[in-house]
Amino acid sequence: MAINGRFKVNHGDVFPHGAYVVGEVEPVRDFERSTRERPVQATDKESGLLVWSVSVLDPDPDARKDAKTVTVKISAPHQPVPPEAIAGMPFRPVEFDGLTVTPYLNENGGRARVAYSFRAAAMRAPHVGVSKPAPRVNSGEAA
Repeated sequence: MAINGRFKVNHGDVFPHGAYVVGEVEPVRDFERSTRERPVQATDKESGLLVWSVSVLDPDPDARKDAKTVTVKISAPHQPVPPEAIAGMPFRPVEFDGLTVTPYLNENGGRARVAYSFRAAAMRAPHVGVSKPAPRVNSGEAA
């Protein structure tokens, strides 16, 4: 079967209303290899790159309250740097490249629901002023 855990998705499909960094980029701890005295950073099982996490606000007005802030893990050789803040805004707009999602079953207090784990290859400032190409209009004239 071609489906192997992670699904490739476009940033706009996951965050149609945009996304905003609300915390610092932090290393993800490898709990199996770490000790209390010696923390070890997690590495991506597929790429071998270090894994970092960043909290992101999803401003979708229809998102559930518990889904307004999500964590995106980024596999990169060095700590990713969030985009610059926009003057007058408390959050930093962000887009993710190479975004994947992994659905899983989250069992909490006897209730189970589908939850999602997000991974990305990189983060960057959103493209501003880039519009989609205008649709082609068929004039009905032969060329």
